[in-house]
Amino acid sequence: MTRTTSTTNDWRTLVARKREQLDDQIPSEWRLTERFLATIPTSGRLIEADVIRGSGILSEIELDITENYSATELLVELSKGNRSSVQVTTAFCKRAAIAQQLTSCLTEHFFQRAIDRAHFLDEYLHREKKPLGPLHGLPISIKDSFCVEGIQSTVGYVAFLEKEPASQNSAIVDMLLNLGAVLYVKTNIPQTMMTGDSDNNIFGRTLNPHNTSLTAGGSSGGEGALVAFRGSILGIGTDIAGSIRIPSLCCGVYGFKPTIDRIPWAGQVADLAMEGIPGLKPSAGPLAHTLADLELFMSTIINAQPWKYDTTASAAPWYPTPSLDQPKQLTIGVPPESTAFPLHPPVKRALQTAIIALKTKGHRIVYLADNPALDLAYANRLAFQYFIYGPYIDYIASGGEPPVPSVAKRSSPMFTGPFPVDMDLPPFEKIDALHVARHRYTDAWRKAWVEAGLDVLIAPGAQSTAVPHDTFGWPPHTLVWNLLDWLTMVQYPACIIPYGKASKELDPDPMILTDGVQPSYDPSAVDGAPCAIQVIAPRFQDEKCLLAARIIDRDIR
Repeated sequence: MTRTTSTTNDWRTLVARKREQLDDQIPSEWRLTERFLATIPTSGRLIEADVIRGSGILSEIELDITENYSATELLVELSKGNRSSVQVTTAFCKRAAIAQQLTSCLTEHFFQRAIDRAHFLDEYLHREKKPLGPLHGLPISIKDSFCVEGIQSTVGYVAFLEKEPASQNSAIVDMLLNLGAVLYVKTNIPQTMMTGDSDNNIFGRTLNPHNTSLTAGGSSGGEGALVAFRGSILGIGTDIAGSIRIPSLCCGVYGFKPTIDRIPWAGQVADLAMEGIPGLKPSAGPLAHTLADLELFMSTIINAQPWKYDTTASAAPWYPTPSLDQPKQLTIGVPPESTAFPLHPPVKRALQTAIIALKTKGHRIVYLADNPALDLAYANRLAFQYFIYGPYIDYIASGGEPPVPSVAKRSSPMFTGPFPVDMDLPPFEKIDALHVARHRYTDAWRKAWVEAGLDVLIAPGAQSTAVPHDTFGWPPHTLVWNLLDWLTMVQYPACIIPYGKASKELDPDPMILTDGVQPSYDPSAVDGAPCAIQVIAPRFQDEKCLLAARIIDRDIR
């Protein structure tokens, strides 16, 4: 009993010390006053209330910089010297500081370090008469799991608070710096990085700036909230089951999960997975305000030859795609709705509205038949079995902290049926059986794709919009595309397009799900939440996926 009390005190002390350290790094003139905080609407609709402008902390020029440009447009201004990197970096640092105070979207912020970097870049441009690289002067936010030399990466585990700051950068961090970018914040994640609610005992819960009573998604939830609040113009997350796409759809921004290893992965926080154990592998990718900015990130990184920074990175180049001025009709597949994971009314309405608009523009829509070989529930049970069959290190217990509510719920898809593979098989037989099952499922999708002559699929990103905290449940509509492919572990690229909003007037009837795992639909609770659609392409067809997404995005407006 004494030992438990001591451990509890220890972890709370570590957390209090960390929070105090981070609070001290926000300049006093960037802090929100108690008087201002008292004026924030109780509805929690921070974006709608324009609270950033209301705070008075950003100048009109800084509001213009953070609100009226895409990353692509800002880079033009920066390269020509029309905007200084110090000016742009300071604007986004200030906005990120406000976002942090209102939504707890950050884990680490190093504003002065970023401004010093911006000074260096401005001097370089003045002296050399050219930008340092294609990302010259652009502030970019990154998920907490990426390592920045001299900065901690705790990934939401109290046990990691006693680790030293990173001694070297992740591969993507080195690339970004060499390309001229400015790094200024790391963003919040869930404890374990395996739930749809970005909440942990160190940094607290990330709130959705569209409605703070709803989840911002996970595991890249801090990125989703920060980008939505325009405290970042371009952010980088990771995705093993939907961790880029879920925050994107919850927060109403664009997000892209690339094919694995096209964006370098090396040098992220160690010790979270056993090397060499077959399973699902995550990929890194961008969140942004436009599809052009997603493509900007992808093409810039891949053209910079990431294999020089990471031995696991693909050497495949980025292939330019045609202009949107050239008319192109797509053949678009639509998977059947899963009875195990029924769509909430706003999600179904958004998908149907998009399909009608695409038909009107001349695209060929192919409704895929119900096929047991493509069963969504089966795929998610198989993916779940990959997550749990190997060794597991309990960093929650070792830190003496309790699990947060979304972790304690232990959501899984096992209410839909049995494990695809006998859990009692010897380890090597189990691995072989999992691979056989995965190959069979992947090949069924190959056949369906080829027989229908599809360019891409259009599907929900989730069965719901953002939902009240700790109710997101299992992510069936994103995880399935992480399960494919076989042996090479190369998954299908997928893109989230924000599209429409939930409406209690248009979809007034609640939907109560009784499985205890998936969220129910409450029209009043999610009214006004962003809706989204997901575009999926076969592996290594990232360029085609983003081109199709641009065509679809244009034609559904």
